[in-house]
Amino acid sequence: MSAPYALGVCSWSLQVTSVPELRGFLDQLGVNVIQIACGDPVHASWDEGEGMPAAARAAGFEISAAMLGFPGEDYTTPETIKHTGGFGNPATRAQRLETLVWGLDRTVALGADRLTLHGGFLPEPGDPDRKPFLDTLGTAAALASERGVTLGLETGQETADLLRRTLDDLKCSNVKVNFDPANMLLYDMGDPIRAVEVLGPDIISVHCKDANRPSTRGAWGEEVPLGKGQVGMADFVAALKRVGFNGPLVIEREVGDQAGRLADCAHGIEVLRGILAAG
Repeated sequence: MSAPYALGVCSWSLQVTSVPELRGFLDQLGVNVIQIACGDPVHASWDEGEGMPAAARAAGFEISAAMLGFPGEDYTTPETIKHTGGFGNPATRAQRLETLVWGLDRTVALGADRLTLHGGFLPEPGDPDRKPFLDTLGTAAALASERGVTLGLETGQETADLLRRTLDDLKCSNVKVNFDPANMLLYDMGDPIRAVEVLGPDIISVHCKDANRPSTRGAWGEEVPLGKGQVGMADFVAALKRVGFNGPLVIEREVGDQAGRLADCAHGIEVLRGILAAG
């Protein structure tokens, strides 16, 4: 079990292809906590293949959660991911539930009990697709529960209030939140600090990532190195403390080449260390 507010990184942020490469980067960064990609084609593939979980466990990582992306997810624009993300498209739900089962089994093989993913754009109350969508999330929750896994829905594509309403309507004790404050800015979906207060009881993991809001409606915002955007990282950490979250602070960086990402993760670790030291 990690110490409160242990610092870590997302494996896919470092664009690694093998467990030894990841081990080397973590040693270089001076951290041992990771949120690790299951190995889906979207976010990462592993040279170890089906042997990756055993190799990761042998490497001694502190795995805060596994992460699953779905083939076919297209992040070119907010509109493309709206139509291709998570369980949003009824035509892909059955296939993606099968992919989820694979991801859940890999999560268990990693020795983890949390799996994070983008669930898809949540239909608003009154939308005719809301019930079928929630039914799909309910099926996903049941599949996860059978394996002792909690699902963490990543924030961003909807307001905190809509996600809060959806969790309350869903009533699945093992569907929680992987909170990414930068995503709320990238999608321009409200104040991430207020969102922590709204979602606090259900936050089980976080991505520490920074961004600026888009200047043009319907476009992406800009992801930037930690501490250089509009999140307000000190305020974010303080908000997490207020709502009682004391899990790992895991850095995600999804822009730049491998060397640049490694440097930005190292910078982010120093930013977070400074915030924590200041109390």
